[in-house]
Amino acid sequence: MPSDKVLSKKKQIVKDLADKLSGAVAGVLVDYKGVNVQADTKLRVELRLAGVSYFVAKNTLLKLAAKSAGLEGFEEVLKGTTSVAVSTDDYITPAKIVAKYAKELNDKFNIKAGFVDGKLIDAKTVEMFANLPPKEELIVMVLRGLNAPLTGLVSVLSANIRSLVTVLGAVAEKRSA
Repeated sequence: MPSDKVLSKKKQIVKDLADKLSGAVAGVLVDYKGVNVQADTKLRVELRLAGVSYFVAKNTLLKLAAKSAGLEGFEEVLKGTTSVAVSTDDYITPAKIVAKYAKELNDKFNIKAGFVDGKLIDAKTVEMFANLPPKEELIVMVLRGLNAPLTGLVSVLSANIRSLVTVLGAVAEKRSA
């Protein structure tokens, strides 16, 4: 049986982990077994610069934290080594960066699963998120989609007006001749 001091320290770790998980809009769970220090440091720097929190946690503590944060289904994926990348405001960036490193490091860095708005997603869905275009490009695509019908409407309406002007011009020409 652990001492009260150790137990209270672990409870605080679980609480801190639960706060990170519940405050995140998205996250990715990774098996990092075999990653060297240089690659790990490079990953951490890139994630930090992107505003993504990255940490390693014991699976038992992470299970308790996930349960406390209201995240379901984590038990199946929390095996082996586990690190977590979470973001409090960006749904795409954790998946993008982690997937990039998973490709670079092959079997040493594998995506286990992820979560979005408190719902567990599988590794394939994380990959799908990683392949989405950047936020700015998505906004441009939506605006183009909204703009296309309006542009078509303007073209149709201006074509009718041009036709009317042409007809009136022809009628005026006939009367003056």
